[in-house]
Amino acid sequence: MSGESKNVTSVEELRTMYKEPSVVAQQKVLAELDEHCQKMITLSPFVCLATTTADGSLDISPRGDPPGSIKILNSSELLIADRYGNNRLDTLTNLTLNPEIALIFLVPGMIETLRVSGRAEIISDDERLETCVIDGKRPPTGILVHVHRAFLQCGKALKRSALWEGTYQIERTELASFGTILKDQTNSQLSADELDCSIDDAYRNKLY
Repeated sequence: MSGESKNVTSVEELRTMYKEPSVVAQQKVLAELDEHCQKMITLSPFVCLATTTADGSLDISPRGDPPGSIKILNSSELLIADRYGNNRLDTLTNLTLNPEIALIFLVPGMIETLRVSGRAEIISDDERLETCVIDGKRPPTGILVHVHRAFLQCGKALKRSALWEGTYQIERTELASFGTILKDQTNSQLSADELDCSIDDAYRNKLY
């Protein structure tokens, strides 16, 4: 190999480096959620949401709740509660500018994942949010996703990462505490210990 790097700049060039996708891989994309997709969503406690920022760059944000918290309204619509978090509102702000959204669902113990994309609306003062109540707390808004595409992703990524096997699980002391990291990265007047105490309190008492 030479020390020079070459950029790939066309689909045609890229295709010469990979095999053609199988017929199954080409045909697995659905226009709506079939029974298998719906079942995976009901079992998934964790989803990542990708949206586009005002300058056209991409953003991705995790969401987690007990399985069944994401509501399947029909084969083409999902409702994701937007619960109180850090109140930056990155995802919601992005959706007011560009409603395109992409999601990837993980199910613990299953190495395959589910990819869904479509367009989203932010709803509030909507009776459908009553189905999203947890610990007596109703979310202030919900993300209503109109599904355009859905398909299962093979499990090679999770197999390679051994995500559910704990093979690469670290001792938490290998990294600085969240409070220490925030102290180093921000101008907070609080100490690292004070930040850690505040974070721990939020985790224990303010999830919903």
